Amino acid sequence: MKKWWTILLGVLLVFVLAACTASESAGENDEGGSEGESDSGTKTLLLNNGEEPTSFDPSQGFDAVSWNALNNLMEGLTRLGKDHTPEPATAEKWEISEDGKEYTFFIRDNAKWSNGDDVTAGDYEFAWKRLLDPETASPAAFLGYFIEGGEAFNNGEGSADDVMVEAVNDKELKVTLSAPTGYFLNIISNPAFFPINESVATENPEWFAEADSFVGNGPFALAEWKHDSEMLMKKNEEYWDKETVKLDEVHWAMVNDTNTEYQMYESGELDTSNIPSDMAEQLLDSEEVSIQEQAGTAFYRFNVNEEPFQNKKIRKALAMSVNQQEIVDYVTKNKEEPAYGFVSYGFESPSGEDFREHNGKLVEPNVEEAKQLLEEGMEEEGYDELPAITLSYNTSEDNKKIAEAIQQMFKENLGVEVTLENAEWNVFLEAQKALEHQLSRSSFLADYADPINFLESFTTDSSMNRTGWSNEEYDQLIADAKNEADEEKRWELMYEAEKVLFEEMPIFPVHFYNQVVLEKDSVSDIVRHPVGYLELKWADKQ
Repeated sequence: MKKWWTILLGVLLVFVLAACTASESAGENDEGGSEGESDSGTKTLLLNNGEEPTSFDPSQGFDAVSWNALNNLMEGLTRLGKDHTPEPATAEKWEISEDGKEYTFFIRDNAKWSNGDDVTAGDYEFAWKRLLDPETASPAAFLGYFIEGGEAFNNGEGSADDVMVEAVNDKELKVTLSAPTGYFLNIISNPAFFPINESVATENPEWFAEADSFVGNGPFALAEWKHDSEMLMKKNEEYWDKETVKLDEVHWAMVNDTNTEYQMYESGELDTSNIPSDMAEQLLDSEEVSIQEQAGTAFYRFNVNEEPFQNKKIRKALAMSVNQQEIVDYVTKNKEEPAYGFVSYGFESPSGEDFREHNGKLVEPNVEEAKQLLEEGMEEEGYDELPAITLSYNTSEDNKKIAEAIQQMFKENLGVEVTLENAEWNVFLEAQKALEHQLSRSSFLADYADPINFLESFTTDSSMNRTGWSNEEYDQLIADAKNEADEEKRWELMYEAEKVLFEEMPIFPVHFYNQVVLEKDSVSDIVRHPVGYLELKWADKQ
């Protein structure tokens, strides 16, 4: 497995030592019509978003179906480049104090909103404080806890004035962190840290909800948005680096069935597609297939407030009855790695050891031990038989197949009958956040390149927890890791935290993600970050 995170950390160390300046734009548009273009010569990339975005409010759309698109409509102070490392974006340069806690960003004079307004430091201060405002109730607010005063404000123990983000003037933003954070430049490339045009948002608090009111500062502008159907983006002529953008348009379908998506790809209605699992063997060796790494985990959440999952042994029994290798070999069939822990491969410690390899397999299939644990757990709870169990997943053919496989494993290995239920994404997500599910399908894609991002999801107060599980030892380990300046000690704390998570088992993992995509030969330079979101700034279509 490639250790690209090592390169990232190396680049960040260079950034810490010196202020950064922007590089020259590269590439010019080809002239004349060619295959893949319309009769007018318009270059239109045809993509599938899968589902309706949850929200284009940067503080709310905390999922890939929102942020993959939003990442191309807006831009932060930094942007992940082709090599997956942060580079100057709206900020042309920055300075970092000797203690690593104070960052001063200098915003480009030609940074504009799509309506022609200047992008200002005040737009960033407004957006970041809004992200942390408890009234915003952003599920991504925890990403701002690195900022001095951010966590206290979000928890209702401080005020917006205590959050150390200050617009010194229109083009200078000063940010003070609570502790040195070597990956801060990576964190702020995340859509949660995109600016918001304060005057637009003040006049219309729902500015993000429709194409005709949306105002962005990224490579593309939102031209049309037919909800639950399709979106159209057009090249943003106000973008500071518009000369780099080669595409004229990006059309997004919203089809959440992989078989339909593939048929659209074959008929020329899409330029990229996922691979239907039942066609994996014949398609994976195609010259049009791209397989890339992705830092993320497919897993299931137990609701520990719902019977029978208040019992740790029952949770462990079900987790140990699942065979992850069989699921990736016979169900998903996309060359994923089976997951026996939560943190994915690819994160190297200061000593050069991969996190996943060091912490090993924290849960493995073991039917005999699972049967014993189930018996002990039922005895502890006084159950003659288990209460009814419902497994919930959001609607998609792939999710259904995995759920059916797990349902069968529970039945064959433990004699446990499970009912399946599905719901559309937005309905499913709201129910999961409200702890209305017993056992539910989930996924995690890293927001920034550090193992702590995986593990912080299960602290007691995290909006990402969604299990009802709370553990003081775990919370303390995560808090200590976030404030530990010694990297070796920090990693030891993270290793221990993951072990506590799996000793308690509020979740069980299925597989680590990769990115397996069919892509037309006419398409080039779509960047899919292992940690981060889809980049179309450099994409082209011949």
